[in-house]
Amino acid sequence: MTDVITHYLEMLDPRALRPKPAIAETALVRVDPPMPELNRFFYTTVGGDWHWMDRLPWTWQRWFDYLNRPELQTWMLTTHGVPAGYFELEAQPGGDVEIAYFGLLPRFVGKGLGGYLLTCTIEKAWAMNARRVWVHTCSLDHPQALANYLARGFTKYKEETIQIDVAPQPIGPWLGARG
Repeated sequence: MTDVITHYLEMLDPRALRPKPAIAETALVRVDPPMPELNRFFYTTVGGDWHWMDRLPWTWQRWFDYLNRPELQTWMLTTHGVPAGYFELEAQPGGDVEIAYFGLLPRFVGKGLGGYLLTCTIEKAWAMNARRVWVHTCSLDHPQALANYLARGFTKYKEETIQIDVAPQPIGPWLGARG
């Protein structure tokens, strides 16, 4: 069993955002209509190194049903025309918007895109008429995830530790991807 610390963060005012400037040769594109194949690609490729496993057994139809809701938006970041990262935003009752999923493909990590993508994510969340933008991250996530959220202006409102059974190594985006 492994202790996993989950950090819950929120932003209560759009003026709290500390943006990272735009990066040349990047574009942000909304994925509309929903495309389960693309979201699953991002989920497995971004999350493969961080134990994202909950959605792996989902069928195409379950992906489609999840994505094909008016309260959910998927956005993709490209650099030089190539997919580099994504995020999912979910509007919730009461005016909250959750950053449900967020991340970069492994080959784009460490190139200065994370802060910029998070800036875009937060701006799009506020554009959904949010009263609050929130996210959670955990100790299984990228080591810089929490620091990135805090650097963009989120504040921690809750933390919890649970014990879960975790594989010694994450499964990666697919078997053999690392050679």
